[in-house]
Amino acid sequence: MSADDATSSGPRIFVDADACPNVIKDILFRAAGRAQVEVILVANQWIRVPASRWIRSLQVTAGLDVADSEIVQRCAAGDLVVTADIPLAARVLDKGALALNPRGELYTTDTIAQRLSMRNFMDELRGAGVATGGPPTLHARDRQAFANALDRWLA
Repeated sequence: MSADDATSSGPRIFVDADACPNVIKDILFRAAGRAQVEVILVANQWIRVPASRWIRSLQVTAGLDVADSEIVQRCAAGDLVVTADIPLAARVLDKGALALNPRGELYTTDTIAQRLSMRNFMDELRGAGVATGGPPTLHARDRQAFANALDRWLA
């Protein structure tokens, strides 16, 4: 069955799965069955998912932003997109979907411009050779914040 074959008529969850931490995927897998909401993992590589009518893995071709473009094309108003990719979050917000990062932060139309500016500034620093480091380790409080935000969306 393809990701286009809607299992439910309600909102769906799309996951930018290439960089999504496994612990976050596990939270989503448990929520899919419990809330009977379709979860679609989109990635450039095959992602193993549990056997469930609520969970799909969609592999797209390799390439810059191919998975992001697929998510934007498929998502609709009211859907939830799980991503740490700020430009992707901005694109899905423009379509009326919601965007949640794996640390539990809900991107909003009020905050996305500031997040894009900070991201672009950090890219410029890295381009100039400044070591900016990577994202901090995902802690238990981040997992809990994500689970809480997901529960609020599911309710």
